[in-house]
Amino acid sequence: MYAVTHSTLAPAIEHSRFLQRLFTRYNTLEAETAAALQQPFSRAQMQSALADCINQDEDAAKRTLRLLRMHVMARLIARELAGLSDLDEAIRVISDLAEVSIETVLAAASKPLQARYGDPIGEDTGQVQQLIVVGMGKLGGRELNVSSDIDLIFVYPEDGETNGARKISNHEYFAMLGKALIQWIGQPTDEGFVFRVDMRLRPFGDSGPLVSSFGALENYLLTQGREWERYAWIKGRPLSGDGEALMQLVRPFVYRKYLDYGAYRSMRELHSQIRHEVTRKDRLDNIKLGPGGIREIEFIGQVFQLIRGGRDKYLQERPTRVILAQLAREGLLPQEAVEELTSAYVFLRNLEHRIMYIDDAQTQMLPTSEEDRAHIASSMGYADWPTFYAGLAQIRTAVTRHFEQVFTSPQAEDESHPQAELWQGAQDDGDGVEAGLVNLGYQDAAEIRRRLAGMQGSNRYQQLSDRSRQRMDAILPALLEVAAGYPNPDTTLLRILDLLESIGRRESYLALLAEHPQTLNRLASLYSASPWVSEYLTRHPILLDELLDARLLYQVPDWAEAGKQLRAQMKDHLDDTEARMDVLRHFQHTQVFRLVAQDIAGHLPLESLSDHLSDLADLCLAVTLEEAWRDMTSKHTETPVFTIIGYGKLGGKELGYGSDLDLVFLYDDPHPDAAEIYARYAKRIVSWLSALTSAGQLYEVDLRLRPNGSSGFLVSSIEAFTQYQNGSAWVWEHQALTRARYAAGDATLGQRFEAIRIEILRRPRDPENLAKEVVTMRERMLETHPARAEDVKHCRGGIVDIEFIVQFLVLGFAEKFVDLTANRGNIALLATAAGHGLIDPQDAEAARYCYRELRRLQHKGRLNGHKPTEEEFTGLAAPLAAVHTIWRTLLKQEI
Repeated sequence: MYAVTHSTLAPAIEHSRFLQRLFTRYNTLEAETAAALQQPFSRAQMQSALADCINQDEDAAKRTLRLLRMHVMARLIARELAGLSDLDEAIRVISDLAEVSIETVLAAASKPLQARYGDPIGEDTGQVQQLIVVGMGKLGGRELNVSSDIDLIFVYPEDGETNGARKISNHEYFAMLGKALIQWIGQPTDEGFVFRVDMRLRPFGDSGPLVSSFGALENYLLTQGREWERYAWIKGRPLSGDGEALMQLVRPFVYRKYLDYGAYRSMRELHSQIRHEVTRKDRLDNIKLGPGGIREIEFIGQVFQLIRGGRDKYLQERPTRVILAQLAREGLLPQEAVEELTSAYVFLRNLEHRIMYIDDAQTQMLPTSEEDRAHIASSMGYADWPTFYAGLAQIRTAVTRHFEQVFTSPQAEDESHPQAELWQGAQDDGDGVEAGLVNLGYQDAAEIRRRLAGMQGSNRYQQLSDRSRQRMDAILPALLEVAAGYPNPDTTLLRILDLLESIGRRESYLALLAEHPQTLNRLASLYSASPWVSEYLTRHPILLDELLDARLLYQVPDWAEAGKQLRAQMKDHLDDTEARMDVLRHFQHTQVFRLVAQDIAGHLPLESLSDHLSDLADLCLAVTLEEAWRDMTSKHTETPVFTIIGYGKLGGKELGYGSDLDLVFLYDDPHPDAAEIYARYAKRIVSWLSALTSAGQLYEVDLRLRPNGSSGFLVSSIEAFTQYQNGSAWVWEHQALTRARYAAGDATLGQRFEAIRIEILRRPRDPENLAKEVVTMRERMLETHPARAEDVKHCRGGIVDIEFIVQFLVLGFAEKFVDLTANRGNIALLATAAGHGLIDPQDAEAARYCYRELRRLQHKGRLNGHKPTEEEFTGLAAPLAAVHTIWRTLLKQEI
């Protein structure tokens, strides 16, 4: 039994036979460890300890490296078991040791190679090449465990040859350097090793070359790379050389451009292989690979990385706990689940270290000896092994529960859906399939069967990959059952079949629906309710992802927080304008889809919906201004004095789905080239907003309300705008000003616009002449949009008439009543006018009700193609009559 000299080291010495052996062999190490116990080993101390390696021969350098490891391990074990450190320190110190060792060996082992062969020169660039050592696994994530091997891959940029007297190829040169690195660090000597080195993750594994050029690696990943290698490369982190150039090559292999739900199946299969191997070798007590172990927690984080990492750069981080925290932050996993998984991860990693501390063995198996079990239980804070084991079992059960919630297969491979025959037999058994469809509730079973048979016989279906066809075959029976549960089953099903045909070649979308069959209900509810939504979602299938989490789908928008997240995503693509345009479009489409889902579910009154759609447009405009200015090549200031004024529905905060944006651009800048610069800026803004990219369009933009209309300048100075409004603007342009507001850009300039707007609206006007102008303008509109009784917008007494009434009241009486200039919407302004005695209060209330109901019918028509019924218009007869009365009283005209 080892006699403890320094009592502070007693817990560690009692626990670790490895430490006892170290202290026995190196008689000064115990005292040195005790003296330094209060401070963790720093990276700078490691670099200092290895500074002489560059000048030592190979054997001396190997000894220096191994002695450093002994000192690091001794202090690490002693500090952790004395309660002076935690998991973060342990993984940081060991990761630092690995990185500093690699850095030192590369420098030292390169010297004799350079002396003999010269520098390796790239055949394309003529530049000196460097070996890129890639840390994989836990080294890549800086989560190395205390007795881990290190997984490495060696890569160099270009083929070529060295420039010394004795020339060899770059491949030979770097292969020799790689072998030296492995031997210096991993070869056992009398002092042991620094780290065991595992090179099996390289292309072609043990049978492949030790080093690869960029070209060879890229070719391998494109032609041979397997799904498990994508998973492995998530953690890949270059430790030397031109690491960023390498990662630009690797990222497209790891992270798909679109959401990749096929990762579920791949990860599930990989986990099944691991579990089978663990069971076969009777290693269920392996806390890394066994049930509820460390690997299951890592898989949970990594499957989300594979699915979403190509679109969401924040998921390209490497450390497991960082990814779990991001998943909670983005609502992809419940906060309580992430807290439980993080706590379990820390517990299991601490346990892993305590197992390894016993004999410095690379094992995650729970010990079998009573003595070792007692040490483990005590070091983990438990009174005895049974109590500890019960606590461990509880933690592993929780991990497995979370793992299965994420990875549970939607349907056993050999389990057939009850409605499978209706899909499989659509081409063959007409009568039987039609009878089955009738039983489910379909009204035109013959048409449904014909459509299903057409899908089955189509080239599009026949040319699907085997995996995609399996997924389609899994989705269709469930879809037949789900759609049948809605009031319009035929319409619902046919709309979703259009979606499936449009996404059939996109395996990831089929994987999403197959992996998450519960999403079919949400999908069917939306497609049943609205042709507009079904067309929108079919046009933007990336939004299918939104169906996964009802909490996010129905969450009230927080536009300030959404803006922060959007701008953070923009920063990930600073060098790619099209990517940023797509990010903005995906963001806007996502927010619109969430709002429409809440609308259909009855969670949003129409006024609140319009406010949210207007706030969303304001945010998109603000970000567009920022990004378009960032891309300007010639600009004279960091911040443009430029603003966007919203008119019409945007100005009145009455946007609906698919509304275009009526915009006017203003600037206030004395720079001599300001007009030219801001004109280019405005063109760029319009392109950002209206260009059709792979992600679709952001908004249709209408600029005809600018001074002088389509023939006017694209942008106006605030002075020119003021002069135009005061001297040249038509009355209808002042009508438009009643619903104009600052939407985005320079806020001070926006305030100046508002002051000018109020000043113009409050100009004295002759009521009789104003009435004639307003009536004339209304009659011009009727020439292009005749008043039809069923048209809620243009019918007499309808939406347009009420808006014209409000505009007349503002222009005619704001001189006397300043509160009429407030941009509070037509309903509020009718009440304001009634309060001032300008219109009869009862008529005003009826007009307000009429406007609200007509907008509701307009919105309903937009959403689900609904045309107002005769009964609905009959119910509005009295309110419409009140609008007629107000029009007649104010404008002296019968309508």
